[in-house]
Amino acid sequence: MQVTSAHTATIRDIVAQQRTFFGSGTTKEINFRLSQLTRLRQAVISNQAAILAALKADLHKPEFEAYLTEVGVVQEIDHAIKHLHTWVKPTSVKVSLQQFPGKAKIYAEPLGVVLIISPWNYPFQLMISPLVGAIAAGNCAVLKPSETAPHTSRLLADIIQKTFDPAYVAIVEGGVEISQAILEERFDHIFFTGGTAVGKRVMQAAAKHLTPVTLELGGKSPCIVDADIDLETTARRIVWGKFLNAGQTCIAPDYLLVDRRIKSTLLDRIQATIREFYGDNPADSPDFARIVSPKQFNRLSALLEGANILIGGQTNADDRYIAPTVITPVSLEAPVMQEEIFGPILPVLEYDTVQEAIDLITSKPKPLALYVFSRNKSFQARVLNETSSGNACINDTILQVGVSTLPFGGVGDSGMGSYHGKASFDTFSHRKSVLFKPFWMDLKLRYAPYHDRINLLRRMIK
Repeated sequence: MQVTSAHTATIRDIVAQQRTFFGSGTTKEINFRLSQLTRLRQAVISNQAAILAALKADLHKPEFEAYLTEVGVVQEIDHAIKHLHTWVKPTSVKVSLQQFPGKAKIYAEPLGVVLIISPWNYPFQLMISPLVGAIAAGNCAVLKPSETAPHTSRLLADIIQKTFDPAYVAIVEGGVEISQAILEERFDHIFFTGGTAVGKRVMQAAAKHLTPVTLELGGKSPCIVDADIDLETTARRIVWGKFLNAGQTCIAPDYLLVDRRIKSTLLDRIQATIREFYGDNPADSPDFARIVSPKQFNRLSALLEGANILIGGQTNADDRYIAPTVITPVSLEAPVMQEEIFGPILPVLEYDTVQEAIDLITSKPKPLALYVFSRNKSFQARVLNETSSGNACINDTILQVGVSTLPFGGVGDSGMGSYHGKASFDTFSHRKSVLFKPFWMDLKLRYAPYHDRINLLRRMIK
């Protein structure tokens, strides 16, 4: 799509209208925020069937997965509605003796007009979830859904246009060129979910206006498996977390690091679990999603070339189908270990000591998620203490993202900033510090002429 001057003017008009609306002060009113969150909630509930259909068309997403991971965003809205009155209250903080009789408070104030750019893998939830935080914090918002999930993008546009005044919340559809045109505008915050390479371009564009950014990216999230585990439960949880949405999940286990002593047994159990979940031919299963686009299908298929495929490996370009696949042994130099997989391919490596596993993880960019399967508390603690990741989960996968009281975000190459629950409200707020001083006490010690007061000051700050 070629961006014309008309497109640019429309985007500029939207931002200008939102600045005017924000300037009216309406979005700062608590009752207004609550009413808009309620409207958003009702829009999601009323459009459940359409949401499921759009996700089926874009990703062949099973109905259960769609409810759990996309329509389930309603819980995030409910959490914000329940706690908003508490979040907006100014927080009193202590002041030093030198400030007596002053008082200090921190006020959460909205940033203004924010931009939210969402990805294609969870195209509904990853647009609505940050929008909840933007609304709760009292902002106006411009939304840019992913063109790679066109049915969900179109549905989002329809829902947003019917639910909100565009001077308050607006949505702009289009390809890369439209995204670039939007990024030319000045926003008060940019929230981007996607890949690291594009995240760098977003940050570069934001720097022109000194716009703060939240970048929810990804990376190669490792999964360490100790010998001391519940084998069957471990296999189930790994298979579920890896092949959910056909592996197109930013916090999916990207590769396994398995204690050599149980590798063979675990792989046998993983193979049996894949058959249990998806049948003898996962292509016929109603519970297994598809790759979102031919471009992504071709990228993933290339990763399988020359790989040691232990389980799966079947592909069908016409259906954008790649079977749940396990590869082992695998070289650290193999293409599949050089980039985030973002698909149903699971490399399996082995280790002899936990130090080997930790050294491998720390030699790579910091991942978005880290998983540890072990009954051993010391083992768990050592991995957590000696590695860095955006988030972690012990003896399960994926579920940490669904805890509203846990901030979710990356570190290093996997992102910056966080959201969910109160963290979303904080992300889209400025914490304004205010000191209150009365007139009734005004010591002249700080005023000129200073004379010999330096000695008194030195004694006070020893």
